[in-house]
Amino acid sequence: MTKVSLSQGKMDMKKRIHLELRNRTPSDVRELVLDNCRSVEGKIEGLTAEFVNLEFLSLINVGLISVSNLPKLGKLKKLELSDNRISGGLDVLAEKLPNLTHLNLSGNKLKDISTLEPLKKLDNLKSLDLFNCEVTNLNDYRESVFKLLPQLTYLDGYDMEDREASDSDGEVDGDGVDDDEDEDGEEEDFDEEEEDEEDEEEVEGEEDDEEVSGEDEVKKKAQLYYLDFEIIVSVFNLLNFVYKGGRFWSGWRSR
Repeated sequence: MTKVSLSQGKMDMKKRIHLELRNRTPSDVRELVLDNCRSVEGKIEGLTAEFVNLEFLSLINVGLISVSNLPKLGKLKKLELSDNRISGGLDVLAEKLPNLTHLNLSGNKLKDISTLEPLKKLDNLKSLDLFNCEVTNLNDYRESVFKLLPQLTYLDGYDMEDREASDSDGEVDGDGVDDDEDEDGEEEDFDEEEEDEEDEEEVEGEEDDEEVSGEDEVKKKAQLYYLDFEIIVSVFNLLNFVYKGGRFWSGWRSR
């Protein structure tokens, strides 16, 4: 899977996309991250319908006011639009993104439940996030949104019974991924298992080395103790010899 990361600096969005795609075609891209780039006049630029295989698009904190320039992306499943200034015009999403399953509009200027009505046409929409939008302060906010959008499973990360979404529910579905990519994934898993086994062998080897080094240390200490003992015995013998020699010398002189 080709992943394009465009989160470096505040470069113009259109120019950044052009630079990132210099050695590839838009149809090769499955995930496109444009976070923190600069939009011109609050609109999307440089993104075209040529991104026919795009499944994940992130436009976090790019100064968007409108999504009117969004091209038709038939395979897009997850769209991140948090921390922008969008206040409406969501009908474009229903028109251009028919297979969207996850939509994040947190931190935008959405005030009324009615602004969400166009999302009713997104039959596959499973998860919607509206954190830090004024609409979340309305009475019966959650009940109203679930009633308006019955296809939703999760709103702000929780279902109607206040059960939190699992990690797998937050991921882009695997539909449309070819067999080669599945095989690559299996090979990666196999490689990871081999790496784990190698790590375990290394740990066991280190433990064995520690045991060997511990035995060597004991042997060295024993040798030192034995050497110290031999020195003490030698000194004792030397002192005894001197003592006896002194007595012999004194007796000889007294004669």
